[in-house]
Amino acid sequence: MHRAHKGEPLRLWARLITALALSILWFGSCVGLRAASAEPKVAQPSAEEITQAQKQVEDELARLQGAAGRVQPITEEPVVTTFPTYLFFSVVFPQFPSARLIPGPLRSGNVYAVPRDRDGQLHLFTDTQGLEAFFRSTLGRIQDDNAAKDVARAWLQLAPIFLQDGFYQFVLQDDSTKVIAEMPGRKVNGKVMAMAGGNGEIIVTLAFDAAGKLAHVSQTASLKPGPRPICQVTKLLDADPIVRRMAEQDLRVLGRAAQEYLAAQRAKASPELQQAIDKLWQHIVDEER
Repeated sequence: MHRAHKGEPLRLWARLITALALSILWFGSCVGLRAASAEPKVAQPSAEEITQAQKQVEDELARLQGAAGRVQPITEEPVVTTFPTYLFFSVVFPQFPSARLIPGPLRSGNVYAVPRDRDGQLHLFTDTQGLEAFFRSTLGRIQDDNAAKDVARAWLQLAPIFLQDGFYQFVLQDDSTKVIAEMPGRKVNGKVMAMAGGNGEIIVTLAFDAAGKLAHVSQTASLKPGPRPICQVTKLLDADPIVRRMAEQDLRVLGRAAQEYLAAQRAKASPELQQAIDKLWQHIVDEER
């Protein structure tokens, strides 16, 4: 009968310990690789950071004599993720009930990009051509479908502002954001729809080359504006009930977008007309328009 050598158990334990140590090292290296490959989450800008950046935009508008423009931060996640070193703001000059003076180079709908380090120069965009040039020069290489979709979503948060007159409300149709593989490269399609202030849609296709660089942007817009405030408030007390009904209907369709117009008209209205405006506004609030 074979007799076990006295050193055999020790050698067996040594092998087991070595195998266990190698397994632990292998597992740790895999975890480390996954952690290293995971992209860090881009931090949302703080309220203080947004306020400081907006002050830069407002100072620039004052210099251009464009203080009448409405300034709003654009902080949707795809924009922040796609351009982590910039903050974006829309500047819209409402054209109703009367056109606002728009000093050059501004237009009715504008986008500002403000460097987050506060040392760089502000970028002003007034059309899709300028925005596309910024995308192409600023974006890194887009290597996967999810990143390509985020670029399309970012575009659809920014580009519709150029068509804004102060009353459209655009909503991203995210189920339409799709990547199409091409040789070489890829394309991504996306769409927003006008859900208030009119109807229609804006469709975009972004093409990336084999290296992941943005090569071309193609956008089409088919929009039909809805009612705009012109003189409807002055018709709320018209002697003709049909005229009164039409004026009220237009303003109720506008909903909360008419708030500034109604407030301005109320400030100079007679007590009777003020009551009519208050009643109309209460309808808008109750209807959650």
